[in-house]
Amino acid sequence: MSLAIPPHQLQLNEHGQLKHFLTTENLSTEILTEILDTAESFSSVGQQAVKKVPLLRGKTVVNLFFEASTRTRTTFELAAKRLSADVLNINISASATSKGESLMDMLWNLEAMDSDMFIVRHQDSGAPHFIASQVCPNVAIINAGDGRHAHPTQAMLDMYTIRKHKGDFRNLKVAIIGDITHSRVARSQVHALNGLQVGEVRVIGPKTLIPHDMEHLGAKVFYNMEQGLKDVDVVIMLRLQKERMNSALLPSEHEFYRLYGLTTEKLAFAKPDAIVMHPGPINRGVEIETAVADGPQSVILKQVNYGISVRMAVLSMAMSGQSTAITATSEAINGEHGA
Repeated sequence: MSLAIPPHQLQLNEHGQLKHFLTTENLSTEILTEILDTAESFSSVGQQAVKKVPLLRGKTVVNLFFEASTRTRTTFELAAKRLSADVLNINISASATSKGESLMDMLWNLEAMDSDMFIVRHQDSGAPHFIASQVCPNVAIINAGDGRHAHPTQAMLDMYTIRKHKGDFRNLKVAIIGDITHSRVARSQVHALNGLQVGEVRVIGPKTLIPHDMEHLGAKVFYNMEQGLKDVDVVIMLRLQKERMNSALLPSEHEFYRLYGLTTEKLAFAKPDAIVMHPGPINRGVEIETAVADGPQSVILKQVNYGISVRMAVLSMAMSGQSTAITATSEAINGEHGA
């Protein structure tokens, strides 16, 4: 989908605050850091006797997942509920779209129910961007993953995980390994890491699974695990996204695991205190060995937990940015009428 306003511009209000969250591309260090700091402020909510804060009380958040999801959908739902929002989970397969209703007609009907935010996961790249350009100005759109394009909240919970365990980004070397070509997460991670001024971003994988623009995006490309993992502080594994592959790009899963699967032996090339991450779902024995996934360097389950706080941060910031934009618009209109 091609639209006139780039997503990184569409998602900011006139004061430079988030009003949608569509991509990590071209976001400033300040906004990315604000997301992480806000997430940190929410980190203790899960330990409270009543796991709620009133920031989105009276707001209606709609989960629109056109693709299957476990971690993303449930953590978004938890995040919205912990912010005291009312949450609607739309079963797309049982919705009126299965009867021929268009996407926009469905969205306009949901708008008419005074919805305040749509969390969208879609198989088509650019779908959340398109929706953000079409819906009423006071409805926030959060991208929960679109095609091969972006998955900004996953990237930000990964950034939160890295900062939590490693601190300052500027001295770190981060390696992203596996199916880079089909991974919306990888692109969002590269943009976020560079936005946070990380020391070095590396992508590792076979030539058939690394897009040609990675170096242009600010990542060093490696086709050899030993060379790519040497002295890295953070290892992020990705699964093979076979559902997005149009042709056979690999001889076999066994061959991929032999060359690019993260085993205990290969992990030894990284720094001894390197952390191992994975956005999930994990395919054990394909991209990662069980001993590594469940080992002492793995922070994979912590990523899931951190995701709730990060998504709380994004939801609250976007709603705040929407409110600021609405107030500014209202004041401008009243000013014109007053004149």
